[in-house]
Amino acid sequence: MDKPVKEETVLNGRYKVLNVIGTGSYGIVYLCEELNTNENRVIKQLRPSKRRSKKEVEMFEKEIAVLRMLNHPNIPRLFEAFSNNGDLFYVMSFIEGDNLEDQIFFKKKTFNEKESLLFLVHLLELVDYLHKRDIYHQDLRIPNIILKNEDPFLIDFGLTNQGLSMDSYHSTSPSSSDKQRSILEMKQQDYYDLGEILLYLLYTTYSSESKKALPWTEELSLEKGTVYLLKRLLGITEPYSNTSEISADLHAALLK
Repeated sequence: MDKPVKEETVLNGRYKVLNVIGTGSYGIVYLCEELNTNENRVIKQLRPSKRRSKKEVEMFEKEIAVLRMLNHPNIPRLFEAFSNNGDLFYVMSFIEGDNLEDQIFFKKKTFNEKESLLFLVHLLELVDYLHKRDIYHQDLRIPNIILKNEDPFLIDFGLTNQGLSMDSYHSTSPSSSDKQRSILEMKQQDYYDLGEILLYLLYTTYSSESKKALPWTEELSLEKGTVYLLKRLLGITEPYSNTSEISADLHAALLK
């Protein structure tokens, strides 16, 4: 077991650990106070047990490199990265709010069909921002979306991939066609995840009267445009190849 840094510990001479706010398979996340500004910061630490793994260290460094490339108000801002006694850390902005999973399952937040589609509009804007920079999140899930004043913020870039940097993550350089195919697959993984999130939102207003589990196409009563959008996002029918196509169908569904 990896022991988290103790509360009240001061990291890098300026960040006082307040508490642990999350743990993952390869990272520990702390809420800290920056002593120079009295502002809250989030610090992510690579688990000490993962330091011996070159692959895990590279993933952690890749996450830092990706965050350095991003400058969006709805994505955490990277402040700095540092090491302490061999442990690796990076510091990012703190986003105050609850993640979408907690909002749905603990606070019983609901979304009707129109609200679900409008929420997806905001998420798609974030995905489009990433894809235009050749960055693919690959882990779009409701725990990785924070709601602040009803506005979605995207977090956790630990599984993110960069299309332009794929050569460094292959033992042999891929051909141009293989690379394009891999990039399309990464895009469509993000699109599939958007479809899953949309389904979660739509199910918040669904109450089952049947004990038998049915597919969403039978359980949910949706407008044709929403069904068409979902089937393409989830790859049931022809999958989308870019965010512009999704945006067009999303806005068409909203007009119904």
